[in-house]
Amino acid sequence: MWPSAPSAASVFPMTDADLQTLIEDATFDYTMGDTDAALAKLALATEAAPASFEAWHALAEIHFSLRRFDDALHAAEKAHVVRSDDLFINTTLSRIWMEKGDKATAEKYGAQAKILSWKDQLKNPEAHQGGVQ
Repeated sequence: MWPSAPSAASVFPMTDADLQTLIEDATFDYTMGDTDAALAKLALATEAAPASFEAWHALAEIHFSLRRFDDALHAAEKAHVVRSDDLFINTTLSRIWMEKGDKATAEKYGAQAKILSWKDQLKNPEAHQGGVQ
């Protein structure tokens, strides 16, 4: 029997800059149509840095675009644990739950996203003058 493979964290200790570059590379791969490479890079990123909100959120969005809603939900929930007060992950969770047919849960996350948006508008009124910029 072969020994188990070492984790990405032990093989590739990543700096924050390395992690950011890996996520950006994965995003580029996805935009260029290479979803397999993007998913592989994000799998490495989430293994090496399980608390990386950006990696989990990117993974959720790619799975969502591929209509892999269970995988998208898993990744989005991981991101939500890391940063539950993020407007965008709440929006992502709302979209996933809508696609999965759970309107009540989708509305819960949608409402949370709206509340977070209002809070941001109150904290940063200058950024929201004139609508979307």
